Amino acid sequence: MSLLHAILGILNLTEASGYDLKTQMFDRSVAHFWQADQAQIYRTLEKLAEQGWVESRLEIQTERPNRKVYRITEAGRAELYRWLNEPQALPIHREPFLIQLFFGAQLPNQTLIALAKHQLALHEQKLAEYEQIPLPKLETQPDRAHTLMRLTLDLGIASEKLYIDWLKQVIGTLEHLPES
Repeated sequence: MSLLHAILGILNLTEASGYDLKTQMFDRSVAHFWQADQAQIYRTLEKLAEQGWVESRLEIQTERPNRKVYRITEAGRAELYRWLNEPQALPIHREPFLIQLFFGAQLPNQTLIALAKHQLALHEQKLAEYEQIPLPKLETQPDRAHTLMRLTLDLGIASEKLYIDWLKQVIGTLEHLPES
C-alpha cells in the first residue's frame, strides 16, 4: 500500500486539511498499519494535486491561520478504485527484536529475557490501544464500511494476541535454556 492511496481513501470519505488528515483521521485509523509523519502527508498531498487527484480550497479563519482543505477529484476516485482492485504483494516484514533474538546466542539469557519482556510490554500496550478503538462488533450488523474497518481492527487484535503468546513462550524457553 502506498501513502498516496491511504490519503486518497481518507479524502474519499471526507474533505480535510493536511493537519486534520494526520491528527484526526490518519493517526486514529490507518496509522495502525500504515504510518506517516506530517511532512510525508504534505509532500504526498502536493503529488496528488500535481496528478489532478485532489484539489484544495483556502479556508479563511479569523482565530487561527488559514488552512488548505483538500478533497478528492473524480480522477482521484478513479485512481483509488483502480488501486483497490489491484492484488497486493506481501509486505516487507522487518522486526529488529527478531534480529536480536536470532543472533542473541552471545548474550546472557537474562539480557534476552529483558529484551523480550520489553517487547511484551509494548505489544500489550498496542493490544490495549486496539481494544479501545470504538468500532461496532460484527454481530451488531454495522454498515458495510464499518464492517470492513472492523475486520482490519480484528486482524490487529489477533496479531497482537499471537505476538504476546509467542513472547511469553520465548521468555519461558529462555528461563530454562542452558547458558553456553
